Amino acid sequence: MSSFDHIKLDQFLKQMQVVASGGQAKVMVQGGEVQVNGEVEIRRGRKLVNGDRVEVAGEVFTVDLQGLL
Repeated sequence: MSSFDHIKLDQFLKQMQVVASGGQAKVMVQGGEVQVNGEVEIRRGRKLVNGDRVEVAGEVFTVDLQGLL
């Protein structure tokens, strides 16, 4: 397994172009606007792994770390 086994929630939101900056990610996450695996997540540093589902603004993203390389 590679050392790239997780990504932080705020970084993932930037990679998926949901937000343009870490500041926007922080506001969105701490405001309760993001769900991970069906539960509201308020920790922007939450570690996501392959298969996690992130829902924000009506869109659902499935974490695929290989696709982010």
